[in-house]
Amino acid sequence: MRVKLDENVPRSVLAVLVAAGHDADTIVGEGLTGSVDSVVVQAAADAGRLLITLDRGLGDVRRYPPGSHSGILVLRVDEQSAAAVRRVVQALLDVHDLDSLTGTTAIVQRGWLRIRR
Repeated sequence: MRVKLDENVPRSVLAVLVAAGHDADTIVGEGLTGSVDSVVVQAAADAGRLLITLDRGLGDVRRYPPGSHSGILVLRVDEQSAAAVRRVVQALLDVHDLDSLTGTTAIVQRGWLRIRR
């Protein structure tokens, strides 16, 4: 799966994704740090990448309807430390195939995954 990490996701998550066989890059690496949400979503869509973010606003299906982008995965975590975010992503990868999230808006929260198609 092709994945793009938003600037608010710890860069150490990149290693978790790559170790799981995903092609991952970052908004920071693309030089889009500080860009508005619509630009970030469009950059991920243009590259055909699932966007992983901590930005809850990107989970708004009225603004970013499923199918209008390559996929958005919002991590709604209680603790946003790098270690905590890595654990959430690893736990998700252990039980779910990211390919099935293509074109969807998905939210991970407290051990469950909600997918809007």
